[in-house]
Amino acid sequence: MAQVTTTLSSLKDLAGGTQPAVASAETNEPKLDQFGRAYATGKRKDAVARVWIMPGTGKITVNGRDVEVYFARPVLRMMINQPFGIAGRDGQFDVLCTVTGGGLSGQAGAVRHGISKALTYYEPGLRPPLKAAGFLTRDARVVERKKYGRAKARRSFQFSKR
Repeated sequence: MAQVTTTLSSLKDLAGGTQPAVASAETNEPKLDQFGRAYATGKRKDAVARVWIMPGTGKITVNGRDVEVYFARPVLRMMINQPFGIAGRDGQFDVLCTVTGGGLSGQAGAVRHGISKALTYYEPGLRPPLKAAGFLTRDARVVERKKYGRAKARRSFQFSKR
């Protein structure tokens, strides 16, 4: 058996010749649909929100209703408006969203997640402040399933000696 030895003089020899490197740099261009809107899906617990944002006056519509009607609690409305405050875009975008599943708190979290993602699609430069605030991270906490032989997920039935 003949043993082949090759000497490498540069990294180009290691790569196998002079092939041009393909630039796979991510472009920072907005992702908009034909109507000039940015779309994103937000999730929290069992709630899923489909969110469209477009330039406007700051009107937020949830499931065909005004945000003050759908989310009556001020805390939930404040939660939804947090991404605009962090990005410094208060009152500059109209939001149209449909939400399904979960309760009101989970739905508000899903809308906030969707708005944050849609803002980064509309203006990619807003990603660092929204990421630092934690609005782009999907909160993975969900309800633990019930186990057999238990009253709930972890709670046991009451013990009785006799």
